Amino acid sequence: MGDSIVPRDIADDRLVEALGRQDVGALESLYDRYGKVAYSLAYRIVGERGVAEDVVQDAFLSVWRQAKSYRPDRGSAKTWLMAIVRNRSIDKLRSHATGTNSVSIDDVPEDFGAEPGPWQQVWNDLRGATVRDALERLPTDQKKSIELAYFSGYSQSEIAELMGVPLGTVKGRMRIGLQKLKSMLETRELGVSGA
Repeated sequence: MGDSIVPRDIADDRLVEALGRQDVGALESLYDRYGKVAYSLAYRIVGERGVAEDVVQDAFLSVWRQAKSYRPDRGSAKTWLMAIVRNRSIDKLRSHATGTNSVSIDDVPEDFGAEPGPWQQVWNDLRGATVRDALERLPTDQKKSIELAYFSGYSQSEIAELMGVPLGTVKGRMRIGLQKLKSMLETRELGVSGA
């Protein structure tokens, strides 16, 4: 394992390449750059400081493990990292919402293999359907703001410009929409109840 000093102005893509070589200094640099942003995103989704901290820790561990799978042609390193944080946050919300009937994200294998099996398909369908259903219940403006931010990677400023509204309006819509989503996901049961 390398423990190097990474130049401050190194590009994000280069940091991820260095992570692929197990360079601890690159992980520290990436965390210095995006740790606060990652925490902010996680906190907005999960709404609890300790849980958000756990999510960020899990996300950076995942980045460390998956660095070799990063493809710059699919998006920036920041977008890739934030997608991991977002997914871990949503998984954490679901695991809290489902109670004892849930399957922990830690129990789901990271690599399902080349051919998707029935376990992967069921898991993906449950996760996707729950989030889609909750999103569909939001007012249109809140739903659109959240989709643009979390699924398309736009910043709040960019969303304000795209939607032709003030930045404060976008922030308010997202805050209220995420609170509603959190509440819906907490009350939804994703586990399979015994018959």
